[in-house]
Amino acid sequence: MNTILIVPAITAEVELLQQIARQTFQESFAADNTPENMKHYLQENLSIAKLSSEMSNPDSEFFFAMLKNQPIGYMKLNYKGAQTEVFNSRAVELERIYVLKSHQGQKIGQLLFSHALNAANEIKAPFLWLGVWEHNTKAIAFYEKNGFFEFNKHPFMLGDEKQTDILMRLDLPLPKAQ
Repeated sequence: MNTILIVPAITAEVELLQQIARQTFQESFAADNTPENMKHYLQENLSIAKLSSEMSNPDSEFFFAMLKNQPIGYMKLNYKGAQTEVFNSRAVELERIYVLKSHQGQKIGQLLFSHALNAANEIKAPFLWLGVWEHNTKAIAFYEKNGFFEFNKHPFMLGDEKQTDILMRLDLPLPKAQ
């Protein structure tokens, strides 16, 4: 059996991160968006400079899902002021979680999610939250299955198109009294 490892991504691996980030974003959204908007998003949001800046932020963490020394998925967690919106500075944002199409359905997203949940619980975050495109029904179902519920919406710009992200959260248990 092949073991999937969830490992931190370091700044020196920014090109590897860019490669998987671009591939998974295209696999997820190219069929539903214009080539121009996809190109613009990839150039602006998944450039080496932008990803290096995000990786250097002490309040953000990237993780790879690795199989045989190759990334097959990744995620990004944001803490404190690195969150794209601050509903609660102690909450944790799961900003990105993507798995290569060739490896979907193999519980890799669940492994990444479990890692995010553990990270949020370790710092006693009151909740874990994320934004998901309103038309990404597969992802919405995944999050609902894991206990998330819709609590708000916000705009997401993909090129020149204003889209809507559903904001979902998972309330975490309060720490037990000692």
